[in-house]
Amino acid sequence: MTPSPLILADVGGTNTRVALAHGARVDHASIRRYPNAGRPGLEPILADYLAEMGVSRCDGACVAAAGPVEGGRAEMTNLSWVITRDGVGAATGAGTVAILNDLQAQGHALGHLAPGSLLPVLRGEEAPGQTQLVIGVGTGFNAAPVHDTATGRLVAASESGHVGLPVRTAADLRLAEFVGRRHGFAGVEEVLSGRGLEQTFGWVAEEAGRPEARSAAAIMEGIAAGDPLAEAAGRAFVRVFGMVAGNLALTFLPFGGIYLIGGVSRAFAPLLGRFGFRDAFCDKGRFSEFMERFPVSVVEDDYAALTGCAEHLAKEMGRRG
Repeated sequence: MTPSPLILADVGGTNTRVALAHGARVDHASIRRYPNAGRPGLEPILADYLAEMGVSRCDGACVAAAGPVEGGRAEMTNLSWVITRDGVGAATGAGTVAILNDLQAQGHALGHLAPGSLLPVLRGEEAPGQTQLVIGVGTGFNAAPVHDTATGRLVAASESGHVGLPVRTAADLRLAEFVGRRHGFAGVEEVLSGRGLEQTFGWVAEEAGRPEARSAAAIMEGIAAGDPLAEAAGRAFVRVFGMVAGNLALTFLPFGGIYLIGGVSRAFAPLLGRFGFRDAFCDKGRFSEFMERFPVSVVEDDYAALTGCAEHLAKEMGRRG
């Protein structure tokens, strides 16, 4: 009897990507993307997807959720959804259900991505088998360290987007104060995210004496066109990105590499060199030279979290089988 497929879902703040897998192999032809707006939760998306694919039940399910996960329950950070193991099981018929933070899923994908998926940003020193770090910038911000141990891969969860913004200069302080006035707390995600780019532009425009609001897409278009305000916002964004990534590097010592993921990371990939990511990343006083050791790459595969879900679920089911 042919086993039923596995179902995978990568739930972001804006869209949900769903796919089928057979073992650890994602069926890329089965990938579909659904907008989250107007839907009450994940379960209707899964039901619609299975109906579209003509699948009645799945042997296993793995969900990567952009929010904290505890006890088989995920609360989305930028979406009013709660995802539970029981709810996913009921919607898919899966006997084995795993729920991961989305950055954990990205961590499980490392080493299993298609050739050409990585764009080098900083070369660093190759150190296979050492701790790795995934940093995600998209609708929100988060990071997760990846440890390969004798008993398997451990990807630790965190909520790194909600720690305070680093401040190195007077301008950094003014940006933090600008964000703090709007939100009551100047958290990293309030700058390093899609909406954070919009806030950074608002600060730059206010500093220039030309208060103005623009969408993230319009800001990126402005950068491409050489608009000075948009470029200034992009440079401020990349400076904070470099500082935060450098702080996380010193926290976790990921000599195995740092991997930048998410739609905003990919959008800024061609700009990181020109806008000073390396200088901000390495600006750590007497540890500045030490920072040169960490390789940094952008993951250009938009479906890496689905690969990580498949890898994790296949191993979980193998252990239980």
